[in-house]
Amino acid sequence: MTTDAPITLLIVDDHPVVRNGLRGMFESVPDFTVLAEAANGVEAVELAATLDPDVVLMDLRMPGGGGVDAIAELTRRRSRAKILVLTTYDTDSDTLPAIEAGATGYLLKDAPRDELFTAVRAAAQGRTVLSPAVASRLVSAVRTPGNEPLSAREREVLALVAKGTSNREIARVLFISEATVKTHLTHLYGKLGVKDRAAAVATAYQRGILS
Repeated sequence: MTTDAPITLLIVDDHPVVRNGLRGMFESVPDFTVLAEAANGVEAVELAATLDPDVVLMDLRMPGGGGVDAIAELTRRRSRAKILVLTTYDTDSDTLPAIEAGATGYLLKDAPRDELFTAVRAAAQGRTVLSPAVASRLVSAVRTPGNEPLSAREREVLALVAKGTSNREIARVLFISEATVKTHLTHLYGKLGVKDRAAAVATAYQRGILS
């Protein structure tokens, strides 16, 4: 794609080496301009509001503010920026909340350089971009609602629920936000075919998920 102006980017990742690598890669091509870098989701939201990038490259699991919460906040603020998740994680507990929160696309960090460039260009145009592994998971989730196995994080949340742990305390123990805890609960309720905590715990024991 050829445009009169380069696509502006905000890079969000808690690892400086990753940020530096991505900046160098994108700045080697005239199609892109990196406006800034952020180390967590909170910084990302504020920088996006100030700099108004075309695309935000968003990692998910970051101390000090995760990607899903940042995506949800940017969506709530009706940010113009398109959000392209770039992470190492492709589990249901990562992909589905990110897409539902408003991400335009989802790529894994092992994506080839040219594939990443193409994805950013597509995201800037508002087109959805998904890695093959993520697309397969989403299709599976749509075709077999309620029959998916719980992810490792959902099992962690469920185990804490079984102990009577509150959402706030679960968030503290797992280093995630209460909003993310609620998202995990919503998904595991759907997978177990239940509507509340008590039913989730009872069903999990019946199926041998909890022992």
